[in-house]
Amino acid sequence: MNSLPPLHVTKLLQRYGLRPDKRLGQNFLIDPASLEKVVEAGAVGPEDAVLEIGPGLGSLTRLLAQRARQVVAVELDHDLLAPLQEVLAGFDNVRIVEGDILSFDPAALMGGVEQERYLVVANIPYYITSAILRHLLQARLKPDRMTLTVQQEVAERILAGPGDMSLLALSVQVYGRPRIAARIPAGAFYPPPNVDSAVIRLDLYPQPLIPETDLDTFFHLARAGFSQKRKTLRNSLAGGMHWPAQTAGEILQAAGIDPRRRAETLSLEEWDRLVQVTRQMGKEKPA
Repeated sequence: MNSLPPLHVTKLLQRYGLRPDKRLGQNFLIDPASLEKVVEAGAVGPEDAVLEIGPGLGSLTRLLAQRARQVVAVELDHDLLAPLQEVLAGFDNVRIVEGDILSFDPAALMGGVEQERYLVVANIPYYITSAILRHLLQARLKPDRMTLTVQQEVAERILAGPGDMSLLALSVQVYGRPRIAARIPAGAFYPPPNVDSAVIRLDLYPQPLIPETDLDTFFHLARAGFSQKRKTLRNSLAGGMHWPAQTAGEILQAAGIDPRRRAETLSLEEWDRLVQVTRQMGKEKPA
């Protein structure tokens, strides 16, 4: 479907006297085949509204605008706005917003979207991957689907199961089903990063796997459990929740979890049981 002329990113930067800013994690995805992989993974259709984070010089934005009803592109770097506006001048369905995505309410950004539905498709700055995921997944208006280019190692961490679980994996998997849709080599970017990347697609559940009313307790427990990874759950929960070790052991046993296990071995179902027992015993907040 891509009938657009090539976008010469390096020439565009030179014309505006710009260089990629390492502080902002600017690695522009320029390889046409890789850009198509991102768009295909996002499954963007003509009725969709899309939120793009960090459009840079618009390489991906142009492809999204070809397919979507509306694209809202949030760019932090003021210096990129002029070339970005030039690249997107031919599209009347793109709105460029200057600012930090972490300071915006997605509901306000996507105002007027029919039935309050939108998708996220983006090549995000790697250094704030976790912060962006947390911000979008905990927003009052969540996307239906997120398709993000992230470091390959981070993508694999997000998909991990019991035995290799992390706080990041739990925090994502409670909201949706992640999968790696494509892999992208470092050479597909300008400048190339030091690592390869992956396109991760996250299809959000209609409701989180742990009820909304229990999410605060879940995150309190998860942060405590992973706060001291080398310790047993009994000890890490006791330290993180400020419980006596005996109380932590009793709660774990009541949930059917061996207190000697470690946080990375638990499944989401086991965390859910732990949440329920913790609430029943009135210990849902750190003492």
